[in-house]
Amino acid sequence: MIQQRAPFIKNIATALGREMNTTKKPERHWKYNPQAKTLADLSQDELVQVFQKQCNNIHTDYIETTAEQLKEVLANRVDMYGGGPVSIWQDERFDTFGLRNLLEEEWPQASVEVNEWTVENGDDNIKLAEKANVGITFSDITLAESATVVLFSTGGQGRSVSLLPQTYIAIIPKSTIVPRMTQAAQIISKKVQNGETVPPCINFISGPSNSADIEMNLVVGVHGPIKATYIIVEDR
Repeated sequence: MIQQRAPFIKNIATALGREMNTTKKPERHWKYNPQAKTLADLSQDELVQVFQKQCNNIHTDYIETTAEQLKEVLANRVDMYGGGPVSIWQDERFDTFGLRNLLEEEWPQASVEVNEWTVENGDDNIKLAEKANVGITFSDITLAESATVVLFSTGGQGRSVSLLPQTYIAIIPKSTIVPRMTQAAQIISKKVQNGETVPPCINFISGPSNSADIEMNLVVGVHGPIKATYIIVEDR
């Protein structure tokens, strides 16, 4: 229930000099749709090239790998960042890409602490993410134009995993890459129209935290991870 929605819409309709429409959503037919055409004619490989170039602009390391090599690449990157603690999502894609043994056996045996975000842990999840050195998530949708990962945060996939650790790694299945925000919005809208459950929190993340509010001087790592790596995984 949205409180005061009807009075609010009625005031707008009155100001526009028309009756309030309560039954049918008005159709919009735009003469020009540049937002839908930008980068839309590029192949998946060409979108990857756009994505890689933009990673340089947002101070984010870029790695391409295969599903078979992902475990080794991920282990090396975490080691480069200084090891654990590692904070991860509760995500079946870790199994799909053959990472479960690394998370549950190899890292613990090497004294790399791994903490999985679970509903049962409640607020303790946030405390574990705060002390984590590395946060690791998968990208659900990936925007080539801005090198942005889109994260559907719900249940066992808390947003703090990508926001609170010192460093962040996004595992990006190549198939998730789309041209830009337009396509991401269309994908989310289609889910809603199909009656699918849409997460209550959707985060758009473009590299490590940045701020240029003070005299236009760019400062990295002000309010989030100070370093970020995007790992593109061939999944087709």
